[in-house]
Amino acid sequence: MRRALAVAALLLAVAPAARAGVTVSVDLTVVATKLGQKFVFHSRIENPGSRPAGGLVAHLNVLSLRPGVYVDPEDWSSHRTRYLAPIPAGGSTTLTWRLNAVNAGRLGVYVAVLPQSGAPTPPTTGPTVRVEIAERRTLNSGGILPLALAIPALLALATLALRRRRAR
Repeated sequence: MRRALAVAALLLAVAPAARAGVTVSVDLTVVATKLGQKFVFHSRIENPGSRPAGGLVAHLNVLSLRPGVYVDPEDWSSHRTRYLAPIPAGGSTTLTWRLNAVNAGRLGVYVAVLPQSGAPTPPTTGPTVRVEIAERRTLNSGGILPLALAIPALLALATLALRRRRAR
């Protein structure tokens, strides 16, 4: 009985995000990288309240800042949703977000924090991380001419050698 009362008191003492007034901040506001590269940023969820904040979910969102570019957030990060341990009063937790630069262009990345249960409330979001991704040219023509000439020449020599051998 005492244990059940202690668990109930703990659940009542852990407030959802909206009541606890958590804040979200990020360590970067601009990232410049190239297509195909990886990058990392950190978000910090703080609980300035006087009670622990629990039952929170942090979610990473990725969107294009220009029309006509399709963004599939699952391609950017395989771990976009985090279920947070209770954050003590006056405490914080820091999350590390690892992303892959999948689309070239200008994108926005932000973290939203929501309570898992309770009345529907707007998410608490952090500042947008502006991501500038440069196109990467994958075709390198430097040094290709010798290779483009050598391979057919070697095949021709091998064919001639094989024909001579058979002719004997």
